[in-house]
Amino acid sequence: MDLILSSIQQISTIRIVDVIDILIVTLLFYNIFLLIRKTKTLKIFLGIVLLLFALWFSGVAQLNTVNFLLRNTVQIGLIALVVLFQPEIRRFLERLVNNQMLNIFVGNRNVQLVSDTAITQTVLACTDMSATRTGALIIFERENNLDDQIRTGTIINADPSAELLKNIFYPKAPLHDGAVIIRDGRIQAGGCMLPLSNNPNLSRDLGMRHRAGIGMSEASDAVVIIVSEETGAISVAVNGMLKRHLSKETFEKILRNELSRQEEDVGPWWTRLFRGEWKGSANE
Repeated sequence: MDLILSSIQQISTIRIVDVIDILIVTLLFYNIFLLIRKTKTLKIFLGIVLLLFALWFSGVAQLNTVNFLLRNTVQIGLIALVVLFQPEIRRFLERLVNNQMLNIFVGNRNVQLVSDTAITQTVLACTDMSATRTGALIIFERENNLDDQIRTGTIINADPSAELLKNIFYPKAPLHDGAVIIRDGRIQAGGCMLPLSNNPNLSRDLGMRHRAGIGMSEASDAVVIIVSEETGAISVAVNGMLKRHLSKETFEKILRNELSRQEEDVGPWWTRLFRGEWKGSANE
């Protein structure tokens, strides 16, 4: 009974601010874990946890020499961690800034992400290249800026057409080995180099083109299209997830779902509240 009364007394001291504080920290660590779960840095992260545990244990057990060495190692290692986890830190910050939850505060713009023409021409080109087993890698830029990748290629800046895309990826064309990046419904550049995925769980039958496409989708919110040179299969990668062996209808449906969404011009929630227009939604 004393234990129950003591527990009730402790629970009664919890404030709403304390609950919010715990939820924020939990969400932060959850997102950090998601970012490193499927990469080679997971083992490094577990090694760091083990090192910190050894530091704590050496202090409790009064292993003074071991504790001194570990403390100095940790202090020096903080700088190394920033360098070692630079891609993951950058990815986390980009996702934090581009998180849809921020739309509650800044509102959405009434913008159609990609024109129907760009999607239609891309579907036609990929379907033809699939039939001839011509390898292709096409990137649709969304919120995350891909200037770093564009600088590695050749600027084209042309309206998309099936003929142009097929010419770029023609096996004897100078730009066929790289990726095409489409920005704002226009072919911005070709022959671009992409980061490879570090996911150790990828199927062994995936070649460098698929690994580069998945890597690009892991590092940004871009929609990546891959046409296999060996099988002619069409695949789409979004947020590190690869959908393979797509039919023309399914492929076009995925592109339109990902690229043709229109966001309602609703503004921040507080402006809608004062206008009497805000009724809330599942995301808010």
